[in-house]
Amino acid sequence: MSPARRPTDTDQVRIPADLAGPVEVALAKSVDQIPGPRAMPGGSRYEVKWDGYRVAIVRRGQAARLWTRNRSDITDRFPDIAAAAILQVPDGVVLDGELVILGADGRLSFDALQQRLVTSPAKARAKAAELPASYAAFDVLATGGVDLRTQRWTVRRQRLEQLSKGWVPPLQLTPVTDDVDEATEWFEVLPAAMGVEGLVVKGAASRYTPGRRDAWVKLNSAGVHRVRSELARVLIEVSALSGVPGRCATGVADGGEQRGPGQSAPPVASLGRLATGAEGECLVGLNPVELSTPGPNGVAQLMPGSVLAG
Repeated sequence: MSPARRPTDTDQVRIPADLAGPVEVALAKSVDQIPGPRAMPGGSRYEVKWDGYRVAIVRRGQAARLWTRNRSDITDRFPDIAAAAILQVPDGVVLDGELVILGADGRLSFDALQQRLVTSPAKARAKAAELPASYAAFDVLATGGVDLRTQRWTVRRQRLEQLSKGWVPPLQLTPVTDDVDEATEWFEVLPAAMGVEGLVVKGAASRYTPGRRDAWVKLNSAGVHRVRSELARVLIEVSALSGVPGRCATGVADGGEQRGPGQSAPPVASLGRLATGAEGECLVGLNPVELSTPGPNGVAQLMPGSVLAG
């Protein structure tokens, strides 16, 4: 009997070049009020806005790669998520979603997520066992190598729900509703109860627009006021992935105000702090907030079934 043939590049489902990684993701414009049910093209669809790391998963051949919105490959920092994607996601699929971690105290912990990010690849598996992550998918950009970004949100969501039917944690589906009253309840209750940031609202007829803020809007709850600007997130990521030990030179709160290392944040940013991770890199963290019940193998079940069914 001849030995089994090893998979080659030609066995992979072809993916459009700009989806092979890094992946440019769609963005959301900040608004102050929840849009009404007909405010968005085709009708408004309301999703939970997680407090985590925005990540696209690219599934190709025998591998899965994780790309941040800042074009960093963090697959070697989250081998548990990559392994789950290889087992549960078909070749040729590209997902958009959020990495989050349920802390040991049962609360959503951005600090724990940053610990995973700054841990060296050699220690990543041990850290994954200590701090298991979850991936909450909210969009699918390709299936079977076919680009879905020009399809309506309703088409993409249907494909995503079909893909997720057999998923088990750490892969999970972000809940969505078309009921503005239910969305309002989520916005008012879930930030305090589960630590979500607020809502993302999308038009049912909208297309996926990479790098633009013209199709989605977002609302942050005052209960989890943003004390980490996008610049702060970039500093964390660059520091963690550069391989250069040491502390960040600055801390940045909302509004772009700059602070030196170790300086106290103002009262409005009292949820945040500068901290130093186990590997010595810069962390800008939030005190963890409550999440839901643990799932199999200690991995968080991000939303209760009643909400997932919404």
